[in-house]
Amino acid sequence: MHYLIISFTHKNTDIKLREKLSFSNEEKKRVFLEKLKDFEHVNESIILSTCNRVEMIASVRDCDKTADYMLSELASFANIDKSELESRADIYEDNGAIHHLFSVVASLDSLVIGETQIVGQLKDAFKFSTDEGFCSLKLSRAMHHAFRCAATVRASTDISKNPISVSSVAVSKAKDILGSVEDHIAILVGAGEMSALAGKHLITAGAKVIVVNRSLEKAKELVEELGERAIAEPFSELKELINTHTLLFSATGAPHSVITEDMVEIREFERYWFDIAVPRDIDCDIEDVNVFAVDDLEEIVAKNLSLREEQAKVAFSIVGRSTMEFFKWLQTLSIDPIIKELRDKAKECSLKEIKRSVKKGYIPEEYVETVEKILHCAFNSFLHTPTKKLKELAEKPESDTVVQSIQEIFEMDEDSIKKLNMYKCEYHTSMKKNGDNK
Repeated sequence: MHYLIISFTHKNTDIKLREKLSFSNEEKKRVFLEKLKDFEHVNESIILSTCNRVEMIASVRDCDKTADYMLSELASFANIDKSELESRADIYEDNGAIHHLFSVVASLDSLVIGETQIVGQLKDAFKFSTDEGFCSLKLSRAMHHAFRCAATVRASTDISKNPISVSSVAVSKAKDILGSVEDHIAILVGAGEMSALAGKHLITAGAKVIVVNRSLEKAKELVEELGERAIAEPFSELKELINTHTLLFSATGAPHSVITEDMVEIREFERYWFDIAVPRDIDCDIEDVNVFAVDDLEEIVAKNLSLREEQAKVAFSIVGRSTMEFFKWLQTLSIDPIIKELRDKAKECSLKEIKRSVKKGYIPEEYVETVEKILHCAFNSFLHTPTKKLKELAEKPESDTVVQSIQEIFEMDEDSIKKLNMYKCEYHTSMKKNGDNK
């Protein structure tokens, strides 16, 4: 079994390509995961799709064949030449894949280092894949350790102090342009998490907010959360609103543009629109309408990086250590079942020979219990050193080869090893307890 991640992020793709690659709704994600599930070399898979990244996370039998298959299917899905995807994709295997996963969930690979949204986004992706039957124990193990690594990074560093998100960066950019957003009215298109964050930052900075969403009910729910400086308007009012006010922040989950050029009227004042959705919400190229997409926020992100550079070094050391600990733990999962299987085989052989000896009259039946105890002690003594050595070997790279050799020599039942090698991820278990897997 191997771990494989194919990654497309703000580092290797522009927003136009990420729009094509994004899984904008659950049905698209479900269909693609089904294709991966049907491929013979894929055990389990998860898709993480956000405004800054598309990550395909998988447990596989063959990395090269699976990577080729994934890129082929993704090229077909997004209508992009496979060669372009191959030239841009970052592909991580085994240790590299786990290190990358831990870096992502610790927000060290984010556009905004230290942002806190990524943990929730990855948990949602994990839960979706688990609920739909595409993810089980193999990836659950990695995800459990990833979340624990992220928690350690947050507890051990100040990297997430005063949390920064793409939404907060967009509001910060508006403040830089206007000097202040106090008493400005900002149009907020969408009622999801990104919009909620933008709304909170705007109100904290003194702005008033008008929430517009296709579902007026959801817009009102967000207004309730934002407080008295926010109001909701029906989606039918969007055209008038965008031609009336200076500021607009859009973060819907729509698969297509919600603000198009034909909706925009010429005005005598400058407008500043922040499109923090992927795929983008705004399709407009008109003078006096300044549109900022996710990739346009690099300047503020660079400041964020320099401020957090020292903390990032500490965080990366935690990620590196956590990666090593994860693989040591995985190797222990292989060693412990081997030890138990050896002891079970020794016991089975002992009992078999005792029965045969009693049947042939070599041992009186009243001595059977005593002989069993003697043989049990003898085998424990014999297996003490091999057991100790195997546990020591669990921390070394050659353990897999040794374990496979022992399995072959002693003709161990692979299914029984699998049954013994059970691990319930704490996050996976907690979801079931909370009824999330209904």
